Amino acid sequence: MTGPAFVLVAHGTRSRVGVDTVAELAAAVADRIGPVRTAFVDVVGPSPAEVLRDVHGPAVLVPAFLASGYHVHTDVPRLVAESRRPGVTVTKALGPHPVLAKVLELRVRESGWRPGDAIVLAAAGSSDPRARHDVRRAAAMLSVRVRREVPVAYIATGSPTVPEVVERLRSEGERRVFVASYLLAPGLFHARLHQAGADGVAAPLGADPAIVDLIAERFSARSPVGVARSTVH
Repeated sequence: MTGPAFVLVAHGTRSRVGVDTVAELAAAVADRIGPVRTAFVDVVGPSPAEVLRDVHGPAVLVPAFLASGYHVHTDVPRLVAESRRPGVTVTKALGPHPVLAKVLELRVRESGWRPGDAIVLAAAGSSDPRARHDVRRAAAMLSVRVRREVPVAYIATGSPTVPEVVERLRSEGERRVFVASYLLAPGLFHARLHQAGADGVAAPLGADPAIVDLIAERFSARSPVGVARSTVH
């Protein structure tokens, strides 16, 4: 039995490094489950509709988003419908998830954070309350791992902004403040974080093996042939 086509759907960015990160993720997932196509909902192509038109048979789409807002609830279903391709299954988004919290902690430690230092979780932001709720859940998961409260701040849409929260924490007596980047790949939003006045900025989550496993598990869970082998816990 031939399995479904696998499509990894990301936001899209003009950053070459950002696009390459998505390609790296797809290639690593493909090593576990077979060929993976990539699609983007904004900025660059191909779109999910374009990719699906080239697919024969069923397909499974994984939205590589860290929170479920407009792109997940509106753009992805709309583009699937535009493809007119039957037999398409869309999984839930990647985040929030304990695996992402684990990688967030790793990234912030790599940036120089030490226990006792303050952390701000920086997300792109959204006007969708469902996405903001997901970001707060992600911050709560990270808080458990680092054993202190991690406030949320936004880079582009929403308040408070990252510089505002960094400044507030310093005014409250925090000596060292670090930013945990709740972004999948480098780009304009991540570049802005270096202007927030923090002592350190963690790298984006990137193509970490644990995230590769999470994506493979998403595909496998919705695949009728169960092709993926995952080590997600």
